[in-house]
Amino acid sequence: MIHTIDIPFDEHSSFKRGSALAPARIREAFDSESSNYFTESGIDLKDHPEIKYAGVMNLTPGASVPGAIEYAIRLLVREDDDKVFTLGGDHSITYPIIKALAKQHRNLSILHIDAHPDLYDHFDGNKLSHASPFARIMEEGLAIQLIQVGIRTMNKHQSEQAEKFDVEVIEMKDWHPGKRFEIEGPLYISLDMDALDPAFAPGVSHQEPGGFSTRQVISILQNIPGRVIGADLVEFNPACDPTGMTAMVAAKLYKEMLDLLLRSEE
Repeated sequence: MIHTIDIPFDEHSSFKRGSALAPARIREAFDSESSNYFTESGIDLKDHPEIKYAGVMNLTPGASVPGAIEYAIRLLVREDDDKVFTLGGDHSITYPIIKALAKQHRNLSILHIDAHPDLYDHFDGNKLSHASPFARIMEEGLAIQLIQVGIRTMNKHQSEQAEKFDVEVIEMKDWHPGKRFEIEGPLYISLDMDALDPAFAPGVSHQEPGGFSTRQVISILQNIPGRVIGADLVEFNPACDPTGMTAMVAAKLYKEMLDLLLRSEE
């Protein structure tokens, strides 16, 4: 069973708030009559029996938020074949999600698709910043492998962090369409909308030129090997999306990520 849940949380955003509005906007676009519920592989997602919507997580801002997210995810993945797909929210939600999944899945690998490495030890003194989740994940040994792709904002500190945690970083300048990933163990995918070039997805808080096209990201998703046990889609900011174009891109990626979770090897 794939459990989908919305986490409308952006208290750890470092620049523009607004990603808390994203889950509702993505679902509106997903249900829009301008498209349909079929994935590109021909799976009809409308009322699919293997997908269960767990609703919206209600969070009170404060120190207890990571614990609340971790607890909620643990309740959803009690069986070995349970998978989870979260709509955020800012990228800080990934840390407690992984913390929950790591208790059930040993030897967890992560594919992180993003413009930013999000490896800061802290950002402006905040160790739970949306710029820091993968530092927390790796320092706690919650994953054995972290592959980052699409990166185009690497600085000295984050480069040192990547070396410290043995992160495989594929910067955007080094990306090529035939790239294939060597993944160990069960896989979690974290997709930040600013991985896409702002020409394709302008509705993000940190617009970073030189990124992926929508088709390139879809191609990555359609060619991921192995067993995918969870995913998140984060950092869409409806406040920066007056035309609704980025919402439709996010909904398209939501469909193709669900397709991947349904088709991935058990």
